[in-house]
Amino acid sequence: MPSLSHGSAEGALHQPIRTQLETFLDEHRAVLNGCLDGLSEEQARRSLVPSRTTLLGLVKHAAFVERVWFDEGVTGRSRAEIGIPTTPDESFVLDDTDTVDSVQRAHRKACAASRRATADLDLDDVLPGNRRGPIPLRWVYLHVLRELAQHGGHADILREQILAD
Repeated sequence: MPSLSHGSAEGALHQPIRTQLETFLDEHRAVLNGCLDGLSEEQARRSLVPSRTTLLGLVKHAAFVERVWFDEGVTGRSRAEIGIPTTPDESFVLDDTDTVDSVQRAHRKACAASRRATADLDLDDVLPGNRRGPIPLRWVYLHVLRELAQHGGHADILREQILAD
């Protein structure tokens, strides 16, 4: 499996802020993708909370997050044009074709596309395609980092419960 991480946070300590932010983003991307490692399809789909949140759904949602912030946000293309759900809640919905392998692969692909989409941008460049209006890449990085950290925490708890059974 290709790695999502391009270094460690410790290794980025004395690097420019952009490198630090991207390193933290990649660490959190890797945590979410890795929450499915070693699980059966049933375990990955197991629902332990009243919401649609499952481990497989969390990683599928994380791919959606990448596309919203780094495709829609950067290009201004609509979610319909991108081929993603209209709402975050819909991004957790699993269908019969969603497997651990396919969802992890789609997530890695979305992360790679995000890196390409922002490679030539500066942190203060304004992204036109957000529903809030134009916002700087710096804010997007911080927002996505916060979201990935929250979902990584959810994944840790769910995985612990699943493996305890």
